[in-house]
Amino acid sequence: MLISGAALLLLTVAAEAQLRFYGRGREPIIHNIPYDGRFTFVRVKYETAPGGYWAGGRPSWVHGYPLAERNLMKIMNEVSYLHAYDDDINVLSLDDPELFKYPIAYIIEVGWWTLTDPEAVALRAFLTKGGFLIVDDFKMKGWRGLDSGGWEPFETNVKRVLPGAQIVDLDESHPIFHSFFEINSLTNFPQAYNSGQPIFRGVFENNDPTRRLMIMVNYNTDISQYWEWSGRGFRPFDETNEAYKLGVNYLIYGMTH
Repeated sequence: MLISGAALLLLTVAAEAQLRFYGRGREPIIHNIPYDGRFTFVRVKYETAPGGYWAGGRPSWVHGYPLAERNLMKIMNEVSYLHAYDDDINVLSLDDPELFKYPIAYIIEVGWWTLTDPEAVALRAFLTKGGFLIVDDFKMKGWRGLDSGGWEPFETNVKRVLPGAQIVDLDESHPIFHSFFEINSLTNFPQAYNSGQPIFRGVFENNDPTRRLMIMVNYNTDISQYWEWSGRGFRPFDETNEAYKLGVNYLIYGMTH
């Protein structure tokens, strides 16, 4: 009876969680909070390309939401005086005027990122006015047999947003890796899915590496997976800590450049 009761409780909790987060079908129920000047993490939602839907029909942009960013913001509040919202995560489309109230936006699984013309125009304005975009979680084309995903859809979208933009590799000398934590090697970061080493890339203002970094790209890796897993004991603490260092540095850089 105890086992049956426990199983029933687990099923009830799972059903409630599914209803709460995916009650509208494929997309989660979003409860954005109004802007009040306090730092709020913003995740970008987009129309997902074919092949980019996970278990339960979840679109690719949802991956890790909202646990990954909640955990990251809790770490931010522990190591700084930012006093950010750490439970409330806003989700916005790129053409939502509300986006311009926030300095940093985060987009994930961009191998299935579709971009409308109005969204491209809005993202160009966001970046050129001082906004900072963090790009995370690439699955290689052919991952799990899918004939979609990979680098090319993302690169195509960047060129639509910023014609002539160059996406260049970064090394540990760039200031973003020293904006809070001192990250002197880029070989310490663990892989969640892909083989090989993560590759860190960026897009600079006017393609000038001495100017502001507008887009930060975590390629061939999924850094946020470690933020999401950190409360579940799936990976060693030292690996998770390295992923948090990157997240904290990205946020500090985005707010100060």
